Parts: sequence; C-alpha cells; structure tokens
Amino acid sequence: MDRFSWECRTRVRFGKGCVREWLPDFVREYAIPGRKVMIGYGGGSVKRNGSFDDVMAVLQELGYPAEDIIEFSGIMSNPTLSKMREGAALARQNDVGLIIAIGGGSVMDCCKAISVQAGYDGDAWEDFWIKGKPMLHDVLPCGVVVTMPATGSEVNGCAVLTNEETKIKTDRDYAEANPVFALMDPEYTLTMPIRQMKAGTFDILSHIMETYFSFPVEDNPADDVSEGLMIGLIRDFRAALRDPQDIQARSNIMWTASLAENRIIKTGKTKDFEAHNMEHQLSAYTNCNHGEGLAVLHPVYYRHIYKDGLGKFVRFAENVWGLKRSDFGSDEELALAGIDALAGLIKEAGMPASLRELGFGAKEKELLPEIAASCFISGGAFRPMTHEEILEIYNECW
Repeated sequence: MDRFSWECRTRVRFGKGCVREWLPDFVREYAIPGRKVMIGYGGGSVKRNGSFDDVMAVLQELGYPAEDIIEFSGIMSNPTLSKMREGAALARQNDVGLIIAIGGGSVMDCCKAISVQAGYDGDAWEDFWIKGKPMLHDVLPCGVVVTMPATGSEVNGCAVLTNEETKIKTDRDYAEANPVFALMDPEYTLTMPIRQMKAGTFDILSHIMETYFSFPVEDNPADDVSEGLMIGLIRDFRAALRDPQDIQARSNIMWTASLAENRIIKTGKTKDFEAHNMEHQLSAYTNCNHGEGLAVLHPVYYRHIYKDGLGKFVRFAENVWGLKRSDFGSDEELALAGIDALAGLIKEAGMPASLRELGFGAKEKELLPEIAASCFISGGAFRPMTHEEILEIYNECW
C-alpha cells in the first residue's frame, strides 16, 4: 500500500430518534455563545419527513427565540456558487455561530461551503476549490441532519459546487470542513421519492467503484472493505426496490453511504473519479440528476478502461458478482461480464441507460463537444482519459 494519512472529525449518531436525543448536547457544545443558529435546507421534503420539526423543537427547548433561528431555504440540487455566497452573506449579517444542514448531499455541501466562506475574508471558491490552498482560518461550526443517503457528505469535508458563470462543477475535501456532527435517522429516508432513492443508492455504488478501480491493484485492505460494501449495497438496493419501506435495507444503505465516503476505503488508493468528472460537467451544463448521470456513464467508461486494470475487473466480476472464471474463455470475457452485470443492475432498477433516457435532446447533443472539453482529467485512473475519448464516451452513451 502507498503512504496515507486518515482522519474523520465528524461525530456520528445513528438511529431512530437520534435528533431529539443528541442534538441538544451538540448545540450546547458547538454553537458559539451569544450568536444565532442557521438552518439550511432545500424544499418541502424536510417538513414532510419530520426532520425540520425535530430540529426546531430542540432549538426552542434550548431557549432560542424565533429571531435567533435563521432559515436558509431553497438550496437546489447541484448547489451553485451564487447560492453558497448568498448563504455566507446571510450568516455574516446575522452573526451566525452554528449552521445545521437538514437534507441530502446538495444541502450538506452548500452548508459546509457556507461555513468555510462565512469566516473567510477572501474568495473561498478561488482559493480552496480552484487553487487548493491550505485552509488555515476558523471555519464556522456546521452540523448535519441527513435525510437522503447518497453522497456521504456527512462524514467528510468535501463540498461540490457549480460555478454557473464558468460552467465548472468541482469539489475539494478539507478535513477542516468536516461537519462537527452528523445525525442519521433512517426513518427520515422512507418518504424519499423512489427515483431519488435509486439515484442516491447508485451514487453510493459509484463512490465505491471509483475508489476500487484505481491503483494499487495488489491485494489490500481498502479494496477488501470495498468489495464487502458493494456486495451489501447491491443486496440492500434490491431489497429496497422490492419494498421501499424496508427499514433494515434503508438503514443499511444510509450507513453504507457514510462508509463509502469517510475516507477509509480511500486509504492508500490513487482514486479514479473520472466518471464523476464527466458527470459533473454534464450536470454543470444541463442540471441533470447526478446519480442517474453516473448510471449512464459507468458501464460505457469501464468498457473503455477495463483492459488497463484487467486484474481488478476480473476480481470485481468474481468477488462482487459471483461469476466463475471456469464459465468464461478468457479474463477479458470475465471482466466484460462483470461490467455487463453492473449494466444489468441499472436496467433492473429502471434507471436511465442512455443520455436520451436521461432527457437529453438535440440542444444537449450539440453541447457535448464543449462539455467534454471542460472535463477535469483524473490522475488516479488506470489510464488517463483524453478530451477526445471523453467525447467518444458521451456519444456512445447517447
């Protein structure tokens, strides 16, 4: 294994009722005395699933008057740089001393980014997201209440933002930006639309695969853990498709999202994430659904690179999908069968398998060369892409 450093600064509490039980202590510990609390969320889902009411009840019981609770709503999927800056300005104007994000990855990412910018005198986007400078200032405390498992953003310092002007969607992962706490009640997830459950679960699988299919290719503990997570996630995904109210399956999916992104499976790995780079730019230009975009891209991308990481793709076919080497004439056939099994899961889940099924039309097709040219190139992949090959992949996904 390569050298690595690992840490996770987030304190997690998981299970039914955890918000009412643990949020009071966390607010007492992390809220800056004498300052206000900001609650960030998206639309109405947090009010339907009870999470918003639970958070508000705790703050009221702690004695926060209405004027000291600042609501920041309307955080969209694929959160924008302008929305983040709006939230940071609101936090500064109201002397906010704690941010609580209620929602899924987009809300958590936006609020973590707000916590970075609110206490920073410079341009956080330019200095951190673009240049990757060290984060040396005091970041405003930010905690999260997870209602949609997908990104794993609750246990890392990563925040994905889209700059609407430059059409760049990217992220950085700073330990300093980790949420100080994460409260995870799987019952909140039961009201999620089925489409979002599917997209979020595939995003989790994508995170694991993006790390697994990278160097080193030799046996290592991180990949051993990744295989177990993929096997369990596929099992739980199928159970949730059969019965969306299966609380055991939904609980497992929720925690797997965190295990996929708390950096543990990334230890010693170069990490690929080229499929994410390609999808990020698709959604930067079209605002398409992130998990669905990944489902369209992954099988096609893997058919482009499987020969460059053949041993790992063979291991994926055998250890994750249970395919037998004796049933195939060569390692290449076995590796391709594993990719076909992945494509089969996408079809089984009823997810889009092409850009047209994702809703793209003639206008979007004309943009594909420009989108391909804007993609970041992963240095951790089995083989770095070229922008020309990315365009080939987009066209094959059509």
